[in-house]
Amino acid sequence: MSHPRRFRRGSDVLEETERGKDLPSERRGGEGSLAMERTENAVRERGTPMLDVFFRPRGVAVVGASHVPGKIGHIVVQNLQESGYAGRIAPVNPKGGEIRGLPVAQSLAEAAAEGPIDLAVVAVPAPAVVDVAEEAGKAGVQGLVVLSAGFRETGSEGARREAALLEVVRRYSMRLLGPNVVGVVDTHTPLNATFAEGFPNRGEVAFVSQSGALLLAIHDWARKEGMGFSRFLSLGNKTDVDESDALAALAEDPHTRVILLYLEDVRDGRRFLEVARRAVQEKPVVVLKSGRSDAGARAAASHTGALAGSDRAYEAAFRQSGVLRVNSLEELFAAAWAFLSPRYPKGKKVAVLTNAGGGGILASDALAARGLELASFARGTIRALREAMPPEASVLNPVDVLGDARADRYARAAEILARDPETDGIVAIVCPTATAEPEKTAQVLAKAVERFDLPLTAAFMGGEAMEAGVRLLREARIPVYTFPEAAAEAWIRLVAYEELRTRSQTPTLWDSPARHRLLGEGDVRRAKAVFARARAEGRRVLLSSEVLEALAAFGIPVAPTRLARTAREAAAIAEEFGYPVALKIASPDILHKSDVGGVRLGLADGEAVQRAFREIVDAAAHHAPDAFLYGVEVQKMLARGHEVFVGGMRDPTFGPLLVAGMGGVFVNLLEDVAYRLVELLTERDVEEIVRETRLYRLLRGFRGEPPADLPALHRIIARVADLLRELPEVLELDLNPVFVSPDGAWVVDAKLALHEERNVGESSGAFPRDVSSPAGRRGNQRG
Repeated sequence: MSHPRRFRRGSDVLEETERGKDLPSERRGGEGSLAMERTENAVRERGTPMLDVFFRPRGVAVVGASHVPGKIGHIVVQNLQESGYAGRIAPVNPKGGEIRGLPVAQSLAEAAAEGPIDLAVVAVPAPAVVDVAEEAGKAGVQGLVVLSAGFRETGSEGARREAALLEVVRRYSMRLLGPNVVGVVDTHTPLNATFAEGFPNRGEVAFVSQSGALLLAIHDWARKEGMGFSRFLSLGNKTDVDESDALAALAEDPHTRVILLYLEDVRDGRRFLEVARRAVQEKPVVVLKSGRSDAGARAAASHTGALAGSDRAYEAAFRQSGVLRVNSLEELFAAAWAFLSPRYPKGKKVAVLTNAGGGGILASDALAARGLELASFARGTIRALREAMPPEASVLNPVDVLGDARADRYARAAEILARDPETDGIVAIVCPTATAEPEKTAQVLAKAVERFDLPLTAAFMGGEAMEAGVRLLREARIPVYTFPEAAAEAWIRLVAYEELRTRSQTPTLWDSPARHRLLGEGDVRRAKAVFARARAEGRRVLLSSEVLEALAAFGIPVAPTRLARTAREAAAIAEEFGYPVALKIASPDILHKSDVGGVRLGLADGEAVQRAFREIVDAAAHHAPDAFLYGVEVQKMLARGHEVFVGGMRDPTFGPLLVAGMGGVFVNLLEDVAYRLVELLTERDVEEIVRETRLYRLLRGFRGEPPADLPALHRIIARVADLLRELPEVLELDLNPVFVSPDGAWVVDAKLALHEERNVGESSGAFPRDVSSPAGRRGNQRG
C-alpha cells in the first residue's frame, strides 16, 4: 500500500512545513464581528448561500499558477481540470504564456476582464498575499483560498500581515479560507481546488479539518476504503471562515448527509452552539476534538496557538448541542459509515444474529455496556425460530444459527426477527467458516433490510474472504465492520443521534415554563453591591459570608452567617442566631479552613464562642502567617444532610459551566461530578446533572434512609446557573458543602472569585492569591 502523500515538495511558492500549519485566529468580537456580519449580509444580498463561492464558483483564478509540473501552482490548475470542473479556470502569473493548454493572465484584473472570477486560489509567497487580496477585491472576486504559509504562526510580522489581509477581505466583503490551507473540494460540482493528490470518490460525507496534513491523509485513505465524500474543507488559520461557518454551509448542502469535524479548538463558542443545534436537526454531526488530556491540550496549544476551553466544557457543549463526539479517527469514520444508513432505529431493543457464539457474546456485552437492551422475543418468534433452525441452535438472544449456517439460514432467521414486535433492529455477525457464504449472506441481509425497512448493522469477521460481502453491504448502505464490537457501536451511535437530536430541540431553562418554578427573582443589583464592596477593598476573592449574601440575593437558601471582628462581637452574633453555632476563619488567602485549624463546630454558649474565636485566630496566624485575616465568621448550625458540591466556572470558549456532584472532602478525592453549559441548560439537565453521579444513589435513599429533597437541590442548581448567567464577572464559584436532607437543601460554605475588572468575560485561572487588602490584619499581626 502506498503511503498517504501529505505535502507536495519542491514548490517555490509555499513554506511547506507543518510548523503552524493550522494555527487558529483569536475569537471574533467587537468591530470584527460587525464587519463579518456586513460580509455575510453582502453574500446573502447577492442571493448566494453562505460559502457557496468556495463550492460552486462560476470561475476560478489560480494566482501563482506555475508552468513547472510538481509545483503547487501547477498542481492546483491540474486538479481543477482533472476534477471535471465546468467553470472557467484562469491561471494568473506575471510571466503570462500557457499552462496545461490554458491561457495565463498576467494579473487578476486581466483575468476578470475576460469573464467573472468568483474564487481566487492564492499560491504566492506570504509577503505578496495582501496585494493579491487588494487586487482581487477590485476585480470583484468574492472568495479567497490562501494556501500560502508565513502569517501569524511565524511571529509578530506575520501577525501584522494576517491582520492586514483580513482588513482587505472585510473592506471588499469577500470571504477568506485560510491562510495555511490545503484547499476545498466539492465532488458534486465537481471542484478540486487543492494541492492534494487525486480526487475523492463522490459521496455524501463532508469532512472539515483544522489540520491540513490530516485532511490530506484522510483524502488518500478514503479512496482506498471506498468511502465517498461530498465536500472537503481545510480551515487553516481560521482568519475568517471557521468551523461554525463550515458547519452552517454543510447543513444546507443537499449532497451532504453526514458532517465530520476534526477540531483542535472552537473560535466562537456561542455561535458554534447555535449553528450546531440547527445543523443536527438536518443531519448527524460527528466531531473528533483533540486535546482531551492535559498533554494533548498542551500539544494542541503548541500546534494551533489556541487558548481552548477545558475539555469538560467541550464535552458538555457537544452533548447539549446534539453533536456526537468520538475519540479517534477510526471511530470518526466508523460513525460515518453508520450514519450513511437510511434506516435509524426507533428504540433500543436489539436482536443479535450470529454464526459464532463468541462474536454474539462480544456484541451483546458492548450493547449492554452502553445502555441498550437485548430484545426479549415474543413467544411466536421463539417458536418460529425453533421450527426453522437446527435443534442445536440458540433461539434466545443472541440467536446463534451455528457455524455451519449458509445464507438461507441467515435469511430465515433475519425474516423471523424482523417480524418480532419486541425487536427494533439487528446486529448480524458472520464468521468465515468453511460453509459460510459471505456474499450470498450479504445479499439476503440486504433483501431483508429492504423488505422490512429494518435497521441493521453487520460484522463480517475476517479479511479477504469477506471483501465481496462487505462491498455489497456498503453498496446497500448497510453499516458493516470487521468486528462485533464495532457493529454494536454503530447501533449505539444511531440510537444516540436520535436522542441527542431530540434533546437539542428542548427549550432551554431560560425559555421554558420551568424557569418560573425553578428560579427565584434574582436580585442582580444586590449581588453586584456585594462584589463592589470587595473590589473597593482590593479583593477579587470574596469572604464566605459575602458569597452567601450574594447567593441569598438569587433566592438560594443559605445558613445564616455573619462576620465578627472581635470575640465579643462573635458571641453577640451567636446569641442573636441561637445555639449551636460554628466559627470559621475569614480570609481570602485561606481556601481550606480546616487545614489551618480555622473551624470550630457545635459551640453552645458565649464563653465557648469567645474562646474558639481566639483559638482560630491564633491557629491561622501560626499555620498561615502571610494570610490576611478579616475576622471570624459566625454561622448558625442547621441540621446536617448529604454533602453536595455545586459550582461553576467561566470557560473561555463557551462561557459559564455548571458543576455538581459529591461534596465535602469527596469532591477532590472522588471527582464524582457532572458538567453542563449554562446557556443550553434545560430542566432535564438540572435533574440529570445529579443523576449522572454516584451521589444520586445516596440522595434517593440508601439502605433504608429516607430520600432527600431532590426538588430543593434542583432549585439550588438552577439558581446557581442563573447567577452565573446574570453575573459575568464571576470567574469561579464553589458551594461546598450544600446540605441536602429530607427537609430541604441549603448552602453552608462557599467561595467565589471575580474576574479582574479589565478582563470581565475572559478566563484568568483559579482562585488568585494576591488579593490582600490594606485594611484589616495579617495573620502574624497580634492585637
